[in-house]
Amino acid sequence: MASVMIGIDPHKASHTAVAISGSEERLGELRVRASGAQAERLLAWAAAWPERTWAVEGAGGLGRLLAQQLLSAGERVLDVQPKLGAVRLLASGNVNKNDPNEARSVAVAALRSPGVREARPDDHAAVLKVWSKRHRDLGSSRTQVVCRLHAVLCELVPGGAAKKIIAAHAARLLDSIKPQGAVDAARWELAAALIEDLRRTDARLRETKGKLATAVRASGTSLTGLFGVGPVIAAAVTGEVRDVSRFRNRDHFAAYNGTAPIEVSSGQRKVNRLSRRGNRRINHAIHMAAITQVRQPHSEGRAYYDKKLAEGKTHREALRSLKRQISDAVFNRLRADAQRAAGRVRDPGGQ
Repeated sequence: MASVMIGIDPHKASHTAVAISGSEERLGELRVRASGAQAERLLAWAAAWPERTWAVEGAGGLGRLLAQQLLSAGERVLDVQPKLGAVRLLASGNVNKNDPNEARSVAVAALRSPGVREARPDDHAAVLKVWSKRHRDLGSSRTQVVCRLHAVLCELVPGGAAKKIIAAHAARLLDSIKPQGAVDAARWELAAALIEDLRRTDARLRETKGKLATAVRASGTSLTGLFGVGPVIAAAVTGEVRDVSRFRNRDHFAAYNGTAPIEVSSGQRKVNRLSRRGNRRINHAIHMAAITQVRQPHSEGRAYYDKKLAEGKTHREALRSLKRQISDAVFNRLRADAQRAAGRVRDPGGQ
């Protein structure tokens, strides 16, 4: 363990650092403005403690940029989850919520909490996460545009458009409408503008999906070999997981992504229920893969789903069981990919 732990409470405009010793004695404090020189100022201040480790709260979130700058400078950086810092703050008895107290709490959490993992330099998984988020955001934007377009068309045409709306179909429907009066004309113009928005969003989605496919191929992942897992799902899972070695086994991974059921038994009554915990983006990706498998009558996933139905499970219970099966398969693929990558690093000249 390092002789000095430096906890950092990151914010958008500033970062507060507090250094403590192994006995949790406060050694110093510094607040720096978020700027291009933030890492340099922190490193200059910490030069008095050569044997140091940095503990950044949310090194994969708000503190990511600072953590990456420190890693680039050759520093050792720990990623402290926000809930750990909050627990230490309350346990200390000093519940005043301010940046120095929270920074010290982060440092104490890094010293005391087992399993705090080291931050890592960004790799190709970060690229997948970037484009996956872009695809997800565009999908949300498309949904908003489609909902607004539906609402406007319902005010122009009895019954509006079909349930699934496509820009070309909506444009043809709009061309058949002859607005009567200023109000209908305004609605017609709004619908035309929304159709253009929809076309632009669809074009950006296609472009982003192409970038995703290219990035997934470059990653060398074998996830796309699983039935129902395409580039979008593979990118979402790989980008969120990043380092599969942080999961002890497939059960740990299932708990992380919310496919492991939660026991809510009482007395002689043994009951498990759906878990709402875990990473919901990975859970959604696994859910979409499960739905794809169930819809294909000759897939192994459909056969497993039918088997669970025959055992007396409901549709939802059978689907949850299938999601757990897919979670295990995803974990095995990710671990095999990591082992192959480690082999290439150890033997760069090998075939």
